Amino acid sequence: MTALKLETFLEKLNQARELDDIQNLIVVLRDHYSVKHIVYRWVSSDGERYSCGTYDPVWVQRYMDRKYLRVDPVVIGCFQRFHPIEWKRLDWSSKQARELRRDAIAHGIGDQGYSVPARGPNGQFAILSISTNCNDDDWAAFTQRNQRDFILIAHYFNKKALDLTADRTPDPPKPLSPREVDTLTFLAMGYGRAQVAEMLSISEHTLRAYIESGRFKLGAINTTHAVARAMSEGLILIGGSTRAVNSAWPGRATIPPRQAAE
Repeated sequence: MTALKLETFLEKLNQARELDDIQNLIVVLRDHYSVKHIVYRWVSSDGERYSCGTYDPVWVQRYMDRKYLRVDPVVIGCFQRFHPIEWKRLDWSSKQARELRRDAIAHGIGDQGYSVPARGPNGQFAILSISTNCNDDDWAAFTQRNQRDFILIAHYFNKKALDLTADRTPDPPKPLSPREVDTLTFLAMGYGRAQVAEMLSISEHTLRAYIESGRFKLGAINTTHAVARAMSEGLILIGGSTRAVNSAWPGRATIPPRQAAE
């Protein structure tokens, strides 16, 4: 968009009075950039989900039915980062992620994608995603040319969504037990579940129970969301983590290799 057109669009977004108004504006946005899809997805701190965008409802329902949210590299990547993400640079190596990618392309989502994470108070989280079909060089030029616009638009979409849902402020999260704090802290540091279970001298079954109870207290939709919310609420702290690892895993001179949180 030119500066004037972008300013006009943001003003219209600022004047939106209903969530349906955001849906209408996102269609205008898609048509302006001549891409296949633009989608805004929200996850509140109590696990409430909302989305608007141009995906086919058939794909939206399939995504929910197959529980792709739990394995989606785009969602996981945006939880873990604060800057825009190129979909092709994410980790699609797992069987579930590869299945999701094939399924999405088959349903017309596009073979190129770009997402901008946005965050609000009390663990609120959102993603603005743009996708289409084109070659790598054209897509790189497109995203580089429009990156500033997309970051600004994501911020304004999220601000408006927060304004429109201000009366849905969730209850504060319930306090975590010491074991739940340990579990989420080590996962936040990047250790895999097997490593965390060994460090805490518990079985993976017991570890899973701590993760699930922590998720329930935090109102999180998955483990990554639980970690993100626990960090945003100050319930877990990563500073001083080497000391925590050494005390939990005595006799080890070095910290074991880190893996992606499961």
